[in-house]
Amino acid sequence: MSSYDYVIVGGGTAGSVIASRLTEDPGIRVALIEGGPSDIDRPEVLTLRRWLGLLGGELDYEYPTTEQPRGNSHILHSRAKVLGGCSSHNTLISFKPLPSDWDEWEENGAAGWGAAAMEPYFGKLRNNIVRVAKKDQNEIASDWIKATKDAIGVPEVVGFNDEPFEEGVGFFDLSYHPENNKRSSASVAYLHPHMEAGDRPNLDIFLETWAFKLELGGADGKTATGVHVRAKDGEERLISAGREVLVCAGAVDTPRLLMHSGIGPRKDLEALGIPAVHDLPGVGENLIDHPESVIVWETNGPLPGNSAMDSDAGLFVKRDPAHKGPDLMFHFYQIPFTDNPERLGYQRPEHGVSMTPNIPKSRSRGRLYLTSSDPEVKPALDFRYFEDEDDYDGRTLVDGIKIARRIAQSEPFAKWLKREVAPGPEVTSDEDISEYARKVAHTVYHPAGTCRMGAADDALAVVDPELRVRGMAGIRIVDASVFPTMPAVNPMIGVLMVGEKAVDLIRLDSTTAPGGVA
Repeated sequence: MSSYDYVIVGGGTAGSVIASRLTEDPGIRVALIEGGPSDIDRPEVLTLRRWLGLLGGELDYEYPTTEQPRGNSHILHSRAKVLGGCSSHNTLISFKPLPSDWDEWEENGAAGWGAAAMEPYFGKLRNNIVRVAKKDQNEIASDWIKATKDAIGVPEVVGFNDEPFEEGVGFFDLSYHPENNKRSSASVAYLHPHMEAGDRPNLDIFLETWAFKLELGGADGKTATGVHVRAKDGEERLISAGREVLVCAGAVDTPRLLMHSGIGPRKDLEALGIPAVHDLPGVGENLIDHPESVIVWETNGPLPGNSAMDSDAGLFVKRDPAHKGPDLMFHFYQIPFTDNPERLGYQRPEHGVSMTPNIPKSRSRGRLYLTSSDPEVKPALDFRYFEDEDDYDGRTLVDGIKIARRIAQSEPFAKWLKREVAPGPEVTSDEDISEYARKVAHTVYHPAGTCRMGAADDALAVVDPELRVRGMAGIRIVDASVFPTMPAVNPMIGVLMVGEKAVDLIRLDSTTAPGGVA
């Protein structure tokens, strides 16, 4: 078929949810367009502990970062090219966003997205969300948790999703099946049952199919009526949407698709020779992330082999009593994570562990923009890391390195450690720690915000609180690009919940075709 009720661009975290939910109605026809292959029968994807091998591989779009004067210019932002999107590619750390995260959205113009309204959607998720299983609780990670409690006086959290928290250390909740280490990704939870049973004849999944331009019609050319796609063999076709186009391509490829379709900042588009159909200056702005740095230790020998995915535990700290929620986070890696320190001359130890201080609420705001009218040319990602006015982000990482060192001096964790490898014990001044922390900084692969949701009077809001693109008809955006602000926690569950809520919003409007103008 070439004509459907709904056409979904992106078979990732949110797209999988929407495709599954909408086709619960046998009278609704849905096309799901995914640029990558299926994840079925791919153990390198479905086995959670093999996640690190996916970075930089054939299933990774790998978006480079522009020059970062105060940060690391060598970061490649992994974006998954496979069914399930980044939930088929990442570590599946599963945090329900904190109430303060959702309430912050509402305060920023996303009416109806506060904590009370969003709470029911967590219970709707089909993913198998469980705490790291006992058999996967590595001994050194357990000792790190004990040492952290004593060193900085935070409580141990057993079940991060059981109730809201501001501080705490413990094993993560993950979306996985502990008995065989299989992912419970968006595709596994929402699409595999239908693909295996063949019980959704009203859902067509187009794999290895790239969406490169939206078809726009209507009297003013501002109604989305379909998507132009290119198959693996190079054949191009138009897939039409009778009701709505749902763009779920992620915080990089969603604004990219919009801009190549003439939706975005008019001045920038026209400078590249792209006819501007709809001047929407916020497209590509508000690029946000969770920047992190790393401190690495060599251990006295090899570590126990059991683990869910080699970064099974974490820590949240609230340094500022006035801050809503935690303002510093750490992942504990049971591997020496030295990719960026090696660029500065540090050596990777044979056996080691790492702590990655992470900025839950980064104040840096970047921008994504096109450099060519050719849709195949990757967009530029300028995160402006550590360029926030008062250096809040840089100071947060300095505090993180200092806290990590306190933990490393505490038993029973200290007994595992042979020496600090990076930055090394000789790096002690705030200035030197900051220089190191920023130059080896990395990402937790959480780009968001580039088509942010907001109120009608927000000039840079791209979508309204119903996720409809402002000033257009027949098109919504449903992915991390709509985040007005970044949750303090890993955002995957937040994206799934956005997908679930989007289905309710779409169904409310299903009596109109195409969708109304936002």
